This record gives sequence, C-alpha cells and structure tokens, in this order.
Amino acid sequence: MRYSGREKLAFLATLLFIACSSQAFADYAKVAVTPPGTASCESTYYAVFNTIQSAVNSVPSGGTVFVCPGTYAEQVTVTKKIIIQGVVSSTEAAAIIVAPAAGVQQNGTDLLTGNPIAAQLLVTAAATINDITVDGTGNGITSSSSICALDLQGITVQNAAVTLDHVGVRNQIPGGILGSCTNSGEGIVIEASTGSSYAETVETSSVHTYNTNGITANGAGISLTATGNFVTGNGVVSGGPVQNGIQLGYGATGKITLNTIGNLSSGSPTPLAAGILLYQTAENSGVQITSNTVSGSQLPIGLETGEASIGDGVTVAKNQISGAAGDSIDVCTNGNNVNHNTIYGSAQSAVHFDSSCGQSFGGTTGTNNSATQNTIVESSCAGVLDDTAGTGGNVTTPVNSFFVVPFPIAYSTSSCPYVPGDLLGRQTRSGIKVSPIR
Repeated sequence: MRYSGREKLAFLATLLFIACSSQAFADYAKVAVTPPGTASCESTYYAVFNTIQSAVNSVPSGGTVFVCPGTYAEQVTVTKKIIIQGVVSSTEAAAIIVAPAAGVQQNGTDLLTGNPIAAQLLVTAAATINDITVDGTGNGITSSSSICALDLQGITVQNAAVTLDHVGVRNQIPGGILGSCTNSGEGIVIEASTGSSYAETVETSSVHTYNTNGITANGAGISLTATGNFVTGNGVVSGGPVQNGIQLGYGATGKITLNTIGNLSSGSPTPLAAGILLYQTAENSGVQITSNTVSGSQLPIGLETGEASIGDGVTVAKNQISGAAGDSIDVCTNGNNVNHNTIYGSAQSAVHFDSSCGQSFGGTTGTNNSATQNTIVESSCAGVLDDTAGTGGNVTTPVNSFFVVPFPIAYSTSSCPYVPGDLLGRQTRSGIKVSPIR
C-alpha cells in the first residue's frame, strides 16, 4: 500500500505525539518543589512547583516528589502511593514544613475517637517520606477550651502502610505553651480502624518538643517497627498532659528497638510519664522491646492493660535503663519475658510483677512472667518485686545479678510494702497509673 505525502506526515506526527506524551508522562512521575522565588535544585524533572501539596497532587501513583531545601508554610495531605524525598542541595539539606500564616486548621478526624485533628502532614495511602522536617511553631492553636479540642499532630498516618525515614518532628505544642492543652500535641500518630494489616516503619528519626506523645501507634492491624529513633520529652511538666515517648496501644503490635528515649516526667506522682508504653496491645502479640536506651523517665518501660489476655507475651530484652522515678520495668500483664537488661538507679523496683491492672477487670496480672539474667544496680527497694508473693508462676532463674540492692527478690507484703500515694500505681492507690493517648 502506498501512502501520500500528506498521510506520511500525519503518521509521523502521530508517532511524535505518542513519543512526546510518553516521555512527558514518564518525566511527570518525578517532580520538584522549591520555595517561591528560588531556583529549583532539581532541574531535570518535568515540572517544578512552589508548594508540596501542588506537587503531590500532580504526580501519579508511584511517583516521587523531590523537595528542595527551604521552608514550606502549608498543611500537606497525601492520598496516593508516592515518595516524598527531601533533597540535599549544595550545603543545604533541610526541607521544613511549618504552619501556614493563618495557623494549622482541622483537616481530619481521629479514627478511634472521632475527635477533630489538625495534622501538618496527613497520609492516608501507602507512602514513603524521607528527609523531611515537620515543625509546629506558629500553629495558632490556643488554650481556650473550644480550640484545645482540636488535636495538633505533626505527621498523621491513617489506614495506610507508611515508611518514615530520617524525618524530624518538633514543636507540636498548641499555641507554643507547654501543657496548655491536655489532649493535643503529638509528634507522629499512626492509627487504623479497618482491621486490615498495616506494616509501619519509623526509623532514624528525631521527635522532640511535643505536648503529649512522641510516637503513637494505635489500632488492631498495625505492626510498627520503630528503630534507631531519638524521642525526647520536656522534663518536668506540671499541671498539663502526661508525656510518653513511644506508645503501642489498642490492638497494635510491633518491634521497638535501638531507640534513645528520655526526659519524661509529669511533675506529679501519677499518672506516670512512660518512655515506652504498651497499653492493651494485641492479644499475645509477641511485641519486642529490645536494645533501647531509656533514661530520665518516671516509668521507663510499662506493659499495661485493662482487659484479660490483652497485651500479654511481650519480650523486653537487652535494654539500658536508668533514673526511673518508680519501677524501671512495670509488668502489669502476663506471660512476658524480661531478660538481659541493664537497669540502674530505680527509685522503687527494677522489675515489678504488678497485679494491680487485673483489678480493673476482675482478673489477674503480673503472673507467669520471667525476669532472668538482668543486671540490676542500685534499686532503692527491690531488684524484682513480685506482687503474687511467689504464687503467680513467675520465674527469676537463671539468676539476675544484683548490686547495691536492699532486697534482690521481694514481695509486696514484706520487704517492699505498698505505700499510699507512691509512684507505682499499686492496690493502695486509686486512679489511673499511666496516661495512654487514645
């Protein structure tokens, strides 16, 4: 078949259009963001935007948004599978999301409570976020009762599997006044409500200067791997919310390893500020808390529950713990293994097999646990305190190593009696022992 010259030109034009369109689409999967008035640090990509949100909206699922160093005053919502990657350019390497001039506004609701949230970065689809800082300075949330109902959150993940790597999350303090709102101001919040499985990763990141929790993972189906992070509280905070470092709660499971956590105190005897708090994690979940360094916290590691069999079966191993204002490891569930930890300077007991949680549901806690081969130095009371007086099936052999400990193994009815108003949340004290974020 012969083609006329006009037909050949039309055919070639069609091929050129298809080629250009394919190339444009391929390039458009990689876009760059640069602050207004500055040159892009990524000139090889198809499009350059001045806001992260506009760049996120532009890329197809599977695309990448490269964020140049600079400050971006916006709230960002991610609803598709993408990568957001901070870029090193010349001598600069800080891509920072800050509050808009009008303050941080409500952009979602909490999946478990239905309360309104104001997330600086809200993610509702599988995504990877690397080398980005989220800063809540200038959030505009005040301490009035109506505005404090709005929960300020740095990075919020809902019903999605997300990886956060080398992120910085800071200054999630409503109105910039620490303690002004009792239920607002979290660093990273990960939650699920569907019952589906979501594998979450938070690694090599920094979370500090927050109002309530540093890293929170709540909900059945969530499995959080938190590794190599630095989570730092604000020291003694009187009259405001209780700060926790890393929390797994309400059906979540996971691994918490190689994190450095500290400087957490509520400024009052109860509730206790926890470095690592497990509260009603998945039934026999097999959570692992290993090789962390926890210092300067009222309760460095707490395994807590209000329901039978919820939160059992945890391994707490090879952690370095110091400076607890009460017990260093409070074991208020059953069937847990506490081994090879090094524990210094507990104001009460290094390891406490705690029966008090069982009272809330008419059952038992602090039973069938083991505390073995730990090194315990200078506890004010007991090395291992067993509320069951030796009848709860708890094991303390192979032996632990005790140094400068008045009572290596003790029972609450003898060597370490309950003290009204003490820091341990035992039977003589009414009220809640810890303060998990729902």
